[in-house]
This record gives sequence, structure tokens and C-alpha cells, in this order.
Amino acid sequence: MDLSIAAILAQDGITTGAIYALLALALVLVFSVTRVIFIPQGEFVAYGALTLAALQTQKLPATCYLLIAMGVGCFVAEVAGIVRHPARYHQIGRLLAVLAGKYLLFPVAVWGLTQAVFTVSLPMIAQIALTLLIVVPMGPFVYRLAYEPIAEASTLLLLIVAVAVHFAMVGLGLVMFGAEGSRTTAFSDATFNLGSVSISGQSLWVVGTAVVLIVALYFYFDRSISGKALRATSVNRLGARLVGIGTTQAGRLAFTLAAGLGALCGVLVAPITTIYYDSGFLIGLKGFVGAIVGGLVSYPLAAAGSLLVGLLESYSSFWASAYKEVIVFTLIIPVLLWRSLASPHSDEDEE
Repeated sequence: MDLSIAAILAQDGITTGAIYALLALALVLVFSVTRVIFIPQGEFVAYGALTLAALQTQKLPATCYLLIAMGVGCFVAEVAGIVRHPARYHQIGRLLAVLAGKYLLFPVAVWGLTQAVFTVSLPMIAQIALTLLIVVPMGPFVYRLAYEPIAEASTLLLLIVAVAVHFAMVGLGLVMFGAEGSRTTAFSDATFNLGSVSISGQSLWVVGTAVVLIVALYFYFDRSISGKALRATSVNRLGARLVGIGTTQAGRLAFTLAAGLGALCGVLVAPITTIYYDSGFLIGLKGFVGAIVGGLVSYPLAAAGSLLVGLLESYSSFWASAYKEVIVFTLIIPVLLWRSLASPHSDEDEE
């Protein structure tokens, strides 16, 4: 391997590592706020990429119908909750109006907008915005349907539900998009020469977007009221409730941010590689490896670990391409062993 090949592999590793970093941040956010190991994170990557691909080929994305179905399910669940609490009957009219607007009218409006414009050749930015408008609301809808009723359950039960949601979303992805893969148009066809290394404009878009989002998330958690509420919920759920922070709203917000990051990662990665209905799982799993490096609690360590995963995958594909996945996932073992030896054990763990 000469220096030019090493530089090309480093460019690929940094590009994919930036994608994994965003997914790792989303996984850490969801776990710290809700204790959910969000295995379906990868499905939002696939949904985002394939929805954008459908719009670019001027087809109506089937995710619009899934959004409506999820909205109907959430509306029914909310109405059932009102029925179980007679004390809320005095304001049932206003509640039903708000719920109908949120869970019924909004998905139908998104479907109507998509129906009106999907045959038009939209600019790239409009296609991306419409993709996010379709996919991102599925995050809080998934939380309302699958996790909110068992929010106080054990971490093991939440993990089992996460696996079930993952398989359900993969199956729905096959029904909606079929078994054929898709690749979207690149954001930029430009190339930049840095010495003997050629850097693609798409790689710069991916890395630049990741950096901007990471900085934006830092300021969001550090400066905004809702960001501070999420941080407080991640530190102590009971304490957050005692000071008036709604943990249910925090969970929905965490899932909304995770769905947004996942869908955006799908948009960024789709021009680089062909995405299939089940491709998101493997991409999300590599983000999970980065999150594990951060112990599912540290955002900077998760981002650094994801960058390491991207570089390790890139160089492994050169030296031993048949075993690159094995090498990447084997990284979990020494990290878990080190954390097991470094973390203090309580008496409850030994019983």
C-alpha cells in the first residue's frame, strides 16, 4: 500500500465514519433518554434513502401510506387512553380536535402534498425536504405505538420490543420498496485534487453535513430549553419528572431527532452506495458499534468511535475484504471487556 492508496482509503473511512457518527449520536440520545436500544434506527436510513429515490424517479413513495397508517394507529391509541380516564371527558372535544389534527390531518396533508408534486421534477433541496417531511414523523409515531405504553418497563423488555419493531419495519420496507436496490443522484459531481489524492464533492457534503449537525446538536443541548430538558431526563428520569419535565414528551422528541438523523443519513449515503430495503440494519449496526465505544452515554466518544469504525472498515476492505464485517464487529469485544473491567460492580450485580 502506497501513500496515495492510504489517503483514498482514509477519505472513504472518514466519509462512512461521519455517517456512523450521526447514527451513533442518535442511538446514544435515544438510550440515554428512554433506555431503548434503538435497533430500528437503520430502518429510518433505508426509508429515507428509498423515499428520496422514489421521488427522483417520479414515483409516489409508499412511505406516505405507512405514515397515514401509523397516524391512524396513534389516534386510536390516544382515544383509547381518553376512554380509560373519565376525568378528561370535560375537554374531550378539544382533545379530539388536537389529536385528529396531529395524527390524521397532518399525514393526509403530507400525502396530498406528495401526490401533487411527485410527478414534477423538483430541485434536490425540495426532494430532500419532502423526504424528511414524510419519514421524520414516523419516529414519534413509533414511540407512541410501541414504546410509550411500556416506558417504565425493564431494559430487557424494551430491547425485545425494539427487535420486534425492527423486523416489522424491515418487512414493511420489502412490501413498500421491493427487493431491488436504489441509488440516488449525487449532491455534487465535482472533484478536488489535494496533491495526488482526488476528493469527491459528495464526500465533502457528507462530512460537512455531519460536522454541521454535530455542532448544531451541541448548541441545542447546551443552549435550548428542550435540549436541557432532554439532558436532564437522560441524567435522572425521576428527578426530571419531579421538576416538571414530561418524560413522555422527552421520549417523543428523542425519537423525532433520531428519526431525523437516520433519514438524513439515508439521504447522504444513498448516492455513495446502493440501498436495499434491509441495508439500513447493517449501517445502523456499525453506528451501534461506535455508540458502544462511547458506552451509550458519551456523545464525543460515540462520534470518535464511529470514526474509528469507518477507518477500520475502509482499511479492512483493502487488506481482507472478505472479513471486513467480522473485523469491524469484533471491535466490540475488547471495548466491552475493558468497560467490564473498568466499571465498578455493585452488590446487586453479584447476586
